[in-house]
Amino acid sequence: MLKQFPTLRYVLQKGFWYLLTFVVAVAINFTLPRLGENNPVDIIMGKAAQGLSPDEAKKKKESLLISFGMAELNDDGSVKYEAVIGPNGQPLTEKKPVLDESGNPVVKMIPALDASGKPIVEKKPALDSAGNPLTQMVPVLDKNGKPVKKKGKVVEEAVPLMQDVTIETPDTLKQDVVVLQKDPKLASGISQFFVYIKNVFRGDFGLSYSQYPKPVIDIIKESLPWTIAIQLPTIILGWIIGNLLGAFAAYKRGIFDKVFFPLAMFLNGVPFFVFGMLLVALFSITLGWFPAMGAYGPEKVPSFSLDFFKSLGYYYVLPFFSVFPILLSGQATGMRSMSIYELGTDYMKYAKWLGLREGKIIGYIFRNAMLPQLTGLAQSLGTMVGGALITEMIFSYPGLGMAMLTAIQQNDYATIQGCTLMISTCVLLANFGVDVLIALFDPRVKAGLQMGDK
Repeated sequence: MLKQFPTLRYVLQKGFWYLLTFVVAVAINFTLPRLGENNPVDIIMGKAAQGLSPDEAKKKKESLLISFGMAELNDDGSVKYEAVIGPNGQPLTEKKPVLDESGNPVVKMIPALDASGKPIVEKKPALDSAGNPLTQMVPVLDKNGKPVKKKGKVVEEAVPLMQDVTIETPDTLKQDVVVLQKDPKLASGISQFFVYIKNVFRGDFGLSYSQYPKPVIDIIKESLPWTIAIQLPTIILGWIIGNLLGAFAAYKRGIFDKVFFPLAMFLNGVPFFVFGMLLVALFSITLGWFPAMGAYGPEKVPSFSLDFFKSLGYYYVLPFFSVFPILLSGQATGMRSMSIYELGTDYMKYAKWLGLREGKIIGYIFRNAMLPQLTGLAQSLGTMVGGALITEMIFSYPGLGMAMLTAIQQNDYATIQGCTLMISTCVLLANFGVDVLIALFDPRVKAGLQMGDK
């Protein structure tokens, strides 16, 4: 069915392979932290359990295991613990108090026993329903044990009515309970992997080890705008100005091209971090014109105020110019080469022989020369997230690069995972976008697909 739509088939095929690559990247991010002896929850608990009682630490660990999808669960959603097996192959049991709904031990009264094992019985006053002692009238006896009479009548007195009562003592109600292992039962690696993928698609990269209990996604959200603030303007301006200068150098040639091209080639070969360190050494340390590190003044509080934005701009100069000239030179040399190639093609010579207007010819040149430049722009935008990592480290700029450097220094695997997965995803999306652009705008690809069908 898709043979009639070769471009769509091409895009779907590319999309499948990029999706498969993304799953592999997720699998690598999932596997690497688990190669060591400790899992992510144990690493977090090393810091989170400080100051907690054993019961509180246990509950904290169980909640983390559930959130990371690392533990098997019972039907009620609680963490599952396996039974301790005895020498006879049966689960061990022990007597444990029965608890009521409030979690307090259930207590019952049982007869107290003497040394021979018989219930202890005592004489105690009998009580009525209101709790008052019951009495009975008995004759008053004299020293000889005879009833005392007064006026011919026997004198009587009220004495408490006694009864035999079995003495009872409180006893905690106990039951046989299976002895459970100390550590909960972990889920299988495949189960954990699918939970991890589900969390990734929800934007949940776990909790930071070094900044616990801060989620990794919050660290990325805080760092990403600073990285984009450096990369996006440098990429867009470098692409526009670089292509204009490259095309101008190719078309006009002369003294401009002889000076511009060697300079652009030299800058294009200079690494970002080397150029950044040179700028710091010259303009910050030697001349003292600009600060060497930071994104704004240490005395400033981030706010939407003119004073704060002035500080941002002042601190932004060196990081911006450590990236911009190199990106510009790369785009310019690429555009110059493509334009020179297009100027020497047969169709350009044929167009000149036909007497086409110069503007029309330049339009054809630019259209064909811009194809690789457009793909380069898409790739630059895709790698924008991770493209300025070294620059941010040099200038202590609070972007994704500094977040990763801090995470590496503190063995914060969760943050490293989240940042690298974010960068990998952006690169994959950029490359997929490039393939889509090629399929849509490059007639050679369309022709190749149609030829392949035939």
